[in-house]
Amino acid sequence: MDEDLKKNILKIGTSLVGIVCKDGVVLAADRQSTIADIAISKKERKIEKINDYLIFAGTGTASDIRMLGKLVKAELRLKQLKSKQRPSVKEGANLIGTIAYNNIRQPTMIPFIAGSLVAGFNEDETFELYSVEPAGTVSKIDDYDANISGGMAFILGLLERRYNENLSLKEGVQLALDCIKSAAERHTGSGYGIDVWTVTKSGVNQIVAQAIKPSYI
Repeated sequence: MDEDLKKNILKIGTSLVGIVCKDGVVLAADRQSTIADIAISKKERKIEKINDYLIFAGTGTASDIRMLGKLVKAELRLKQLKSKQRPSVKEGANLIGTIAYNNIRQPTMIPFIAGSLVAGFNEDETFELYSVEPAGTVSKIDDYDANISGGMAFILGLLERRYNENLSLKEGVQLALDCIKSAAERHTGSGYGIDVWTVTKSGVNQIVAQAIKPSYI
């Protein structure tokens, strides 16, 4: 890719985290997006509600993430109308993986770069978390993941010490907050706010919508 073009693409450097708890799944993300070394937006919402039972978080190139969200919404709705059945969380994750797989293999001047975390609950009231890397590999997550997000090293390091499979949803929300705050302290592409969503057998909800404002003395 031409170096000047590469520097001027809007990127979501991002810190993402998905945590599987005993009674649900937690997804969290920061709000910063960048062009080159400049924070171009402090209000980028990186977690999107796809439908009543599925949420999606993305890291990578902003345009790819937004288009991926739109395509998944439309395709899942179309699939439901045709089959008269609600697609499962796994089907949603595999759809994202298929789109990513196809897009990255198309000859293009600007390569597709978007990693995803997908969380949702099924009709049998089970809840699931999947990670989809930019080339399309779909992995079911039984504990936690940060995908390819910029703050991944800081997040995974914290989770290695503090995660356990008996975490309650409330504990998972606090741990997710700590992960994003930890990453924002050290990763230059992350910061300015935190959004936290939960998935339980009763639905998907945004629990935290917190801006982080600098103070000047």
